[in-house]
Amino acid sequence: MNSATFGIAVLLAAGIFCAKVAQRLRLPSVTGFILAGLALGPSGFGLLSAETVGHQLDHFTQIALMLIAFGIGEHIELRRLGEVARDVVWIAVVQALAAFVLVSAAALVTTRMVAGGTPLADDLVLALLLGAVAVATAPAAILHVVREMGARGPLTATLMAVVAVDDGLAIMIFGMAVAVSHQLAGSSGSALGAVAASLSELTLSLVIGTLTGLLIDWILPRLHRRGEMLTGGLALLLICGEVTRMLHLSPLLAGMMAGFIIINRAERDVRLFRAINSFEPPIYVLFFTLAGVHLDLGALRLAGWLGLVYFLARIAGKVLGTWLGGLLSGASALVRNYLGLALIPQAGVAIGLVFMIASDARLNRWSAVITPIVLAGVVLSELIGPLLVRLTLEKGGEGSRGEEKRTVAGGSSGDRWRKSGQEMRLPPWNAEPLHPSAHSRGLVVFGVSHAATARGLARIATIMAHHFHGRPLGVRVLPKGSRGRLDELERQRLFRPEREETESLGYSLNEELVYDEPASGLVAAAEYNQALAVILGYPLGRNPLAFQKVLDRVASHVLCPVLAVRFVGVFRCRRILVPFLFPRELDELAPVCDALAGVGHSRITLLQILHADCGPDEMDGCRERLEGWLKTHLVECETRIRVEAADSRLEVILDAAHGQDLIVMTASRRSRLGRVFFGSLAGSVVHNCANSVIVVHTPEQVQAHDGMS
Repeated sequence: MNSATFGIAVLLAAGIFCAKVAQRLRLPSVTGFILAGLALGPSGFGLLSAETVGHQLDHFTQIALMLIAFGIGEHIELRRLGEVARDVVWIAVVQALAAFVLVSAAALVTTRMVAGGTPLADDLVLALLLGAVAVATAPAAILHVVREMGARGPLTATLMAVVAVDDGLAIMIFGMAVAVSHQLAGSSGSALGAVAASLSELTLSLVIGTLTGLLIDWILPRLHRRGEMLTGGLALLLICGEVTRMLHLSPLLAGMMAGFIIINRAERDVRLFRAINSFEPPIYVLFFTLAGVHLDLGALRLAGWLGLVYFLARIAGKVLGTWLGGLLSGASALVRNYLGLALIPQAGVAIGLVFMIASDARLNRWSAVITPIVLAGVVLSELIGPLLVRLTLEKGGEGSRGEEKRTVAGGSSGDRWRKSGQEMRLPPWNAEPLHPSAHSRGLVVFGVSHAATARGLARIATIMAHHFHGRPLGVRVLPKGSRGRLDELERQRLFRPEREETESLGYSLNEELVYDEPASGLVAAAEYNQALAVILGYPLGRNPLAFQKVLDRVASHVLCPVLAVRFVGVFRCRRILVPFLFPRELDELAPVCDALAGVGHSRITLLQILHADCGPDEMDGCRERLEGWLKTHLVECETRIRVEAADSRLEVILDAAHGQDLIVMTASRRSRLGRVFFGSLAGSVVHNCANSVIVVHTPEQVQAHDGMS
């Protein structure tokens, strides 16, 4: 009989049975898993052992750890952390330092009282190493309880973010403690070198995780079936884990960073998280039951008084540190009083640090004392820790066990995505000519670099000028060396397409030639003419983002809105889709929608995209706020309201774009470097959508206040 196969069967059966018993007793399932492993292992009936089946199934442990780390990253969404970000930093740092200081101090005092006669330097090394190991928490147990309870809210978000930061702090503090310990132990090694090695481990782990997250985000839109996404995503995550292990880095930090990158991208495509969530239950059962098999209750006896002091001092450090950190950050009383209890679980990272001590030739003589102490703490914390996590979430009122998931818009994009290399066509203006205002308030500048888009840009500029009671100004930017080479006839021919278009709408065209670089020339024209708005066009072709550098520079230097237009196929604006994430975006988009609807009798669909796990009450509240906003905006337009919860923002927009002529949305306000890491939703829509798109860049100086707050 295959012992590994038999072991898997026994672990799964016993784990799920004990989990159901635990649920009947209102205990977390993870407690049942661990108790099942404890009963099956050497401390119980001895059916399984770490030396036989346990080591044969170690690869399941590695897979589970990477999935756990990746899942924690999902909970660190910067947008949703919002007001608790300050709490996370203060609590994470203060509780880590408090646990380190209290455990180190308590261990030193206990050692001096109990042992006696040992050199002070040796006792200091032992105390520092125990204090450093005490900082680490067990993200697996915490995450499992959070998912089992379906917990959501500021307390849960703060907890998961603190857990993610905590293991990074544990590695840093451990590296510094090892450096000092080497000096106390009489090592000739450099303390600065040891600290630098710890920081480099942290940095490289985060870099590998970042690259993995970006690679997954790039691949996901190209995989349309759930099975494909699961296979491809899991392959990249496991490669990430193995690479970090080969380089002696932290797979946990790398996995967390990969999840963090994906959840904070502008597209916020969480379909991989959902696919993995449906795949991981048996992996989790094996992970926690194996953890129980590895637990040795004999460690409780071996640890003695020092083990009890370590366990109690660690709890005190976590609880008091969280309370003090919450007090310094101004966190709520609920967070201050209860969050520390949820940080008690300790397992994988702490055991890994113990193994590092044992493998260090300069410190391994302390491992005989440290190992049973930490293992005893792990046994106790893994048994009571999940109960405390559950208590914390129940006190916060954020558990929603058994709640059904909301229906999520989106789905696979399939073959409907089209590359945007189509020829742009502009139907003739068949409506009544527009009547210019008798007193012009200014100019709407549009820059033309490609003849194919000249008429389209002229039409949009004229419509915007009509809305602002201004005039359209066509700008052609030519190289500095070409000054004086154009005669009047060539100049007239150069501006002919846009001139004919503006005249067909009932306006006359103002013209200006600028001899400069494209970006600086457009900025100069806009500043000199005190432009009301600037209109630019994405170049036609297979790379619609090619002129992003010019667009970024213009948008960051002018003091008026910049409209970047991507033409695809036949340009019409009868049916306009306006996707947005935050209500404040509507005030920036309203003038554009008003202008287009005022001349085209358009039907406008407002599409607010919410996070995937928002509740029905939140969606209803958004609809009510939108209805209130429409009472004072777009009053002469035919409008519709859609509120969607999205696994993938891009997928929702592409689905909603069917049957629409034009998409109008705001641009990302991130810098170029920020867009590399967090992406641009507008950029993804421009690149993938089969509709024309207008992206509105609003400068900070003229951003409207959120009229719906």
